[in-house]
Amino acid sequence: MKQVVIVRHGKAVPYGYEDDFTRDLRERGKKDAKLISDELKKRSIKPDKIISSPAKRAFKTAMIFAENLDFRRQDIITVEDIYDGLTTNDFLELIKTLPQNANTVFFFGHNPGFYYYVCNLLDEFYSDMPTTSTVGINFDIEKWEDAEARSGKLAFHLVPRMFK
Repeated sequence: MKQVVIVRHGKAVPYGYEDDFTRDLRERGKKDAKLISDELKKRSIKPDKIISSPAKRAFKTAMIFAENLDFRRQDIITVEDIYDGLTTNDFLELIKTLPQNANTVFFFGHNPGFYYYVCNLLDEFYSDMPTTSTVGINFDIEKWEDAEARSGKLAFHLVPRMFK
């Protein structure tokens, strides 16, 4: 089995849209990232690899998760195309290139793209993805290259309000 964990970045500051790439997390965004990563730690869900948008708010969210889940922050990989926007097919192609020794891979990025990925990777998804939403998707496969759209099963969907 392979697992993809899709995380929408934490709550960002409500200004700075003229330079969206460098928008930072609010205090709430930092707290929510800690809250959700604490829950993942309790469930023994840890990343073998972390891939993030290089945008400040997504990368900072990834760093908080990494620190809390004992993943080396310097091993976080940034992929510019996650910020620029990938189609679901492009995202699936990225998944298919993951190393076979990584069984659980976390992705950090933005809506609306991340919402579309979740909807199109799962066999069904009838929820929304507010900030810091974290969705685990299990694929019943041995090799990443066998991942297909609509073949994932929902393992969990965590949102900060569940733990407040």
